[in-house]
Order: sequence, then C-alpha cells, then structure tokens
Amino acid sequence: MKKVALMLANGFEEIEALTVVDVLRRAGFVCDMIGFEETVTGSHQISVQADQVWNGNLSAYDMVVLPGGMPGSTNLRDDKRLMNVLKEFRAEDKFVAAICAAPIALDRAGLLNDKNFTCYDGVEEAIENGSYLKQTVVVDGKLITSRGPSTALPFAYELVRQLGGDADQLATGMLFKDVFGN
Repeated sequence: MKKVALMLANGFEEIEALTVVDVLRRAGFVCDMIGFEETVTGSHQISVQADQVWNGNLSAYDMVVLPGGMPGSTNLRDDKRLMNVLKEFRAEDKFVAAICAAPIALDRAGLLNDKNFTCYDGVEEAIENGSYLKQTVVVDGKLITSRGPSTALPFAYELVRQLGGDADQLATGMLFKDVFGN
C-alpha cells in the first residue's frame, strides 16, 4: 500500500490540506498528516490534530504533499529538515506534490530546476527556477503542482492517479464528474 505524508505547518490552507487527505484516504491510501506541532492551526484559524509530529524523517513514504496557505508555505520553505527530505525524495525518484504557494518550498529545495510547475497566481514571481504554466494541475515526472483552493479536488484526483488508484471512479462517486463534467 502506498503511503503519503501531508505536511502541516501553522498557516496552512485548510481546503488544500484536508481535501487531499480526504480524497487519498477514500482511494484507500495511507495519508498521514505530519504536523510541525501536535495541533496545527491553518490560515483561517481552523486547528487540526496531526497524526504525527514532524521528526525530520519521511523515508517510509512514497509521496510528500505540501499544502499552500500563508504563512504555512513560508514555514515549510524555511524548514531545513524538510528541504533535505525533498532533495532525498527527488534522488530516490519519489513523488513530491505542492499546491498554491507551496511551490516556493520546492524552489528552495532545487526541485523546480528544469521542471514545469504551476502555483497560485502571482507566486511564480517569487520562484526563480522552472517553467511556470497557468494550468489547473501540472505533472512533470514525479512532480505534481496545482494552483490553489479551487483546484484542490482536481489536484487530489491527480495524486490518486499518479499513485495508481482509480481517480475516475472516485471522482464519479464523489459527483465531481456529474457536477463539473471532467
């Protein structure tokens, strides 16, 4: 069974984090919320109990997901342990995903070099590397990025797809295809 670590730093975007966790768990994947603290507060003052506290090690996971939000994204970007883990994931050809402003952390870790990515409008101006594409979700190898709160479901379905799950069946069952026609 594939395992996903979703990182929670104070100031995370709640929709982006919890949508991903919900969809991945519905798809049958283990998705642990790894908090910088036991209880992490999002950018809209919603507190979430982490499954585990971040200890600097994600070696048991197949994918790491970084939700956006401010100052959550800068808190992720400024964590040296996370930057090292992101580099390890790239070296081990594991999945790395980020949404909204969180690609700033990917940039700091050097993961956007020669890669296509997307992010929240305007955040690309703070990113020095990679090629920005204004698309809902961008997949470049094992790197998956998305734009923001309204793209959380398409992003989550793409994560399911990349991990080998049946994203189409899940999207149909959640009425996404019926409502949005995708």
